[in-house]
Amino acid sequence: MTLHFYKYQGTGNDFVMVDDRARQFPAEDHALVRRLCDRRLGIGADGLILLRLLDGYDFEMVYFNADGYLGSMCGNGGRCTVAFAQQLGVIGEATTFLAADGPHEARIDQADGTVHLRMQDVLGQQAVEEDVFLDTGSPHLVRFLPASTLAELNVFAEGRAIRYNDRFRERGTNVNFVESPTAPDQPWQVRTYERGVENETFSCGTGVTAVALAASRRGASSPVHLRTPGGDLRVTFETRPDGSFTQVYLSGPATRVFEGTVTI
Repeated sequence: MTLHFYKYQGTGNDFVMVDDRARQFPAEDHALVRRLCDRRLGIGADGLILLRLLDGYDFEMVYFNADGYLGSMCGNGGRCTVAFAQQLGVIGEATTFLAADGPHEARIDQADGTVHLRMQDVLGQQAVEEDVFLDTGSPHLVRFLPASTLAELNVFAEGRAIRYNDRFRERGTNVNFVESPTAPDQPWQVRTYERGVENETFSCGTGVTAVALAASRRGASSPVHLRTPGGDLRVTFETRPDGSFTQVYLSGPATRVFEGTVTI
């Protein structure tokens, strides 16, 4: 079987995109997904996404981690899928689609291509010693670091140790390391270890969303600007009196890199 695919990236978080409206992709073949995402033996990506049609929605986003298995919500992947859907002619400037964590709304700014993705409401945050844990469609631990330490941090080693510690071993968690801005007009600096990829990625959409909400405990107010190794993102939100968050939007670029075919 010859597979036609597209490669998209959102601030360096990259994905193999497949138009699976005919539902021909062998989604149960975990080894195949893993091989396609392999950066030496395959196309290379942090994950693989199928776009499928679904009654009641413009489309369904089916997301696989690079390990070959279905993942939870992927924010950058969601933004890339919205851009992909527009490229295919499935949607116009706005959409409602279904992802692993439920329905999402999104719109594309035609002036610059920015994709604004509404995330699920976040019910609250949990203190884990000095860290913050919250679920933004995927579980995230947020750890704030002293100034001028993020650049030299071994994110792979530190993130993996937390992801597999006794507290998170069963379900796993993504881990975000954060430096606060040094001036009011500077962004929050973020590096993320992603479960499923089991490594640091250039960017994580649900991760920066978690960081922005956790940063509100430290005086950050909407909109929050964040910088990842792959580029800049923005998160806007409203805080309810009970401490939960609504109208949470993740905004940033989503770019088609190339397309091709591969025999599977």
